[in-house]
Amino acid sequence: MTAFTVVLTALGLVLVFEGLTWGLFPGLVKRLMAEVIKLPDAQISRFGLAVALTGALVIYLVL
Repeated sequence: MTAFTVVLTALGLVLVFEGLTWGLFPGLVKRLMAEVIKLPDAQISRFGLAVALTGALVIYLVL
């Protein structure tokens, strides 16, 4: 499996899970987005970076 295949597979999985979340729970997603808008930018940034680092750690542990 090439690196390009892995990246496309990962992207496909992200799209599947995002699509299922929006498709099955649209009201919940809208409420969560309304709450996120109220948070300070710094808190959103820290959360995003923490999620990205967690994802990188998972990839590192799997490969």
